[in-house]
Amino acid sequence: MPAKITEMLDAFEFVGVNSGEHEAYVCTQTGKIYWHVESLGLDDPDNELPDDIEDGTKYVAIPDKRTLGLGKSLALDFAREFLPIDFDQVEFIFSKRGAYQKFKDLLERRKALERWYDFEVKATEQAVRKWCEENLIELVE
Repeated sequence: MPAKITEMLDAFEFVGVNSGEHEAYVCTQTGKIYWHVESLGLDDPDNELPDDIEDGTKYVAIPDKRTLGLGKSLALDFAREFLPIDFDQVEFIFSKRGAYQKFKDLLERRKALERWYDFEVKATEQAVRKWCEENLIELVE
């Protein structure tokens, strides 16, 4: 059974919310996604993972944005393409803590925030589709 692309994108976002605490797995046989929040524990029935979740032939952990190259490198790609004059500044911004807020402030000043969001959504979907293909996970719309 294939997985739905919308559910895969939701799971990808979920994993990115709280790095290390939120996990999601997709069953390669059924396409079902299992969600897990570490702080809730396994005594919550909605948070329970299958007993064989460690079976790498059956379940695959959904990665976070850094794993798929959608963090700093994506922002730099965006700056290179759409804000070439500001590229050095964006590179400097991402060498410090609190980079995303400063990056978004710059985008707002350049009236490029919506363009960034569109770029990020498209890149995310493309990366998730590619990851699914590499992990032999069939997708449906």
